[in-house]
Amino acid sequence: MKKIIVSVTNDLTTDQRIDKVCNTLLKGGYAVLLIGKKNKNSIAIHRNYPTKRFNLLFQKGVFFYAEFNLRLFFFLLCTKKTILLANDVDTLIPNYLVGKLQRKKLVFDSHELFSEIPELVHRPLVKKIWVLLENWMLPNLKNAYTVCDSIAQHYAKKYATEFKVIRNLPIAKNNQPRGEFLFDTSEKKIILYQGAVNVGRGLELMIDCMAFLPNCIFVIVGTGDIFKELKTLITAKNLGNQVKLLGQISPEKLHTFTPLADLGISLEEDLGLNYRFALPNKIFDYIQAEIPVLVSDLPEMKKIVSDYKVGEIVSNRTPKILAKQIEQILVKNFAVALKEAKKDLIWEHQAQELRAVFENSH
Repeated sequence: MKKIIVSVTNDLTTDQRIDKVCNTLLKGGYAVLLIGKKNKNSIAIHRNYPTKRFNLLFQKGVFFYAEFNLRLFFFLLCTKKTILLANDVDTLIPNYLVGKLQRKKLVFDSHELFSEIPELVHRPLVKKIWVLLENWMLPNLKNAYTVCDSIAQHYAKKYATEFKVIRNLPIAKNNQPRGEFLFDTSEKKIILYQGAVNVGRGLELMIDCMAFLPNCIFVIVGTGDIFKELKTLITAKNLGNQVKLLGQISPEKLHTFTPLADLGISLEEDLGLNYRFALPNKIFDYIQAEIPVLVSDLPEMKKIVSDYKVGEIVSNRTPKILAKQIEQILVKNFAVALKEAKKDLIWEHQAQELRAVFENSH
């Protein structure tokens, strides 16, 4: 049986794309081993395939990347495998080197334009290093895929490398179970954000909108770099009853919360190419839960909403005007369009395309 070693730099807990890829490969007859890191607060995970999480001395920054990649290089070098799957540029170096040294097939999954993430915008030296690494490795890749057309076209133009498109769609869900929030939601409309709580996600803007939406509660599920700042902002604006920070929860529990919402948001700012080309999986999760979406006026997410008529595109990012648009969305009915879209936008429809990347001869 062919064995695929899959590597990623997160702690595996909430990475739904990785889990879907691994299970698809498992069903395709491959043995799968998933590698990540272990955080101090990482919870136990139970998967259909074996996993390994490195205990590291460093948790972030240059020393984290150096330690993780060194550990990963020697692990890959000394472990039996047929195919290597690297996720994003931050795992690509050891996979690339081992693939060359041992003549193993390498597959690359680019979840985003890594060298264009907002965290690098004001760090030109660090960004330059990541760009140099991309320039070294990406033109030589023969088996690669990414999450949307815009990123695939960007790579094709810049590196003359073909990237297939495997969007981060959810697994089909029928009769999605409904959970219950641990706070009073009676006679309130629920606006939901689920995902990374990082810069450029439009969360501060949405919090500012809540002063004009007294009949709504804004629920934020996830954690990240600005979690503490948002907590302080909510307290300063005296919006504790209207904005709820739930932190990180398991994907299984999250799927019971999503259907409780009346509107799902994805208000990413245009902070460089990575956000401009973003197609967040939360949009598809909202659609699968049959809740309408409000998205930024950015090409990939805008196209989904326009093509499937499942919500609206932000017309103005001024808090009072945006709040008015949200009020109008909340009284509209998108039920028929959502039911049609959820049938089409599912992982099962592209699973064979994913397996084809691993089955080719390169």
